[in-house]
Amino acid sequence: MFLHEYQAKALLADYALPLPKGGVALSGEEARAIAQALPGDGYYVKAQIHAGARARAGGIRWAQSPDQVAEMAEALLHRPLVTSQTGPRGEVVRKVLVEEAIAIAHEYYIAIVLDHAEAKLVALGAKSGGRGIDLRARQGSGELVRQILGWPAPIGADDFSSFVRGLGLKGQEAQSLAEMMANLARGFVERDASLIEINPLARTGDGRFVVVDAKIALDDNAQFRQPEAVPLGEAGALGPVELEAARHEINFIEMTGNIGVVVNGAGLALATLDMLCDAGGRPANFMDIRPVATSLQMARGIALVLENPSVEALLVNIHGGGLTRCDTVAEGLGIALARSGRRLPIVLRFAGNHADFAHTVLGNCGVDYTNAPDMAAAVAEVVRIAKGEAAA
Repeated sequence: MFLHEYQAKALLADYALPLPKGGVALSGEEARAIAQALPGDGYYVKAQIHAGARARAGGIRWAQSPDQVAEMAEALLHRPLVTSQTGPRGEVVRKVLVEEAIAIAHEYYIAIVLDHAEAKLVALGAKSGGRGIDLRARQGSGELVRQILGWPAPIGADDFSSFVRGLGLKGQEAQSLAEMMANLARGFVERDASLIEINPLARTGDGRFVVVDAKIALDDNAQFRQPEAVPLGEAGALGPVELEAARHEINFIEMTGNIGVVVNGAGLALATLDMLCDAGGRPANFMDIRPVATSLQMARGIALVLENPSVEALLVNIHGGGLTRCDTVAEGLGIALARSGRRLPIVLRFAGNHADFAHTVLGNCGVDYTNAPDMAAAVAEVVRIAKGEAAA
């Protein structure tokens, strides 16, 4: 669950991280009022979406007056912002963050991440933050400072002494950043985060550090321990379709193709999408039915696929195992089709737990479909149908 920038900064404030003064606005008038209460004579208006590269796409703008802040907020709000990370449709801006401009003397990059290979927390840092840090890191520029954290042992500022020296800091500045890193690590664990990234972390001319931008991801599976974080995630962390699916135990991402996909298991879903693309097909969605989903919850997830007018054919690829049985998915499919009243070609492949009985369930529900013996045959058939090609 990724948080908006303003939500991430609210979380960081609980751990004494220094932030610019500012506020969130839903309209131009609210943005003007926030700017009027801020010190200084420069302001930033920042679109709140779950994607990076906002500045290059015009989603972060500098204003010289409260009136200009209002104009820029109105220009961003209720419109899609397309960045290199959003896809061609972009993401609609529903809120803007208005902040005081910070006089930056130098930019750093710092982060706490979970290293899955090491099964440990890792602190990352770079002497030069801001734009392009991800590209420079991928190119192996060698500027990243990396330190494995000895959690669950208590972590203090002294544990980051070598880390901050690696960023070229000394004296009081080094001590200040070491204390910030210790607080960041504590917040990472207490809030069940999987990523906390600050880029840039600004150093001002008088040696202060300020969090200019922040990205935080929280572990969805730990929401029961973080009830206060759920409203943060629901305030736009997912689009309306994805959020509706998540409420019914379905992981779902809309795509731009014409082949609807119903799959259980993220790995199987990704393999299915790869095979569809390799065969010349265009998936309309990613779907991963969670093991705890009931037939009624599956029905709602499948309905989201059927409600997409771009979908011209449906591929159902289910491997029954563990808690997900093929007949439970068949029940969900039958319910979804009965409720929607929509009829479209369905290519189906069932394997594993209760696969034979699932066909009986679909027959009892009056569902017409093409049964495929394996994934390759199912993919080839649904792509042929979606392209409008005659049967071989």
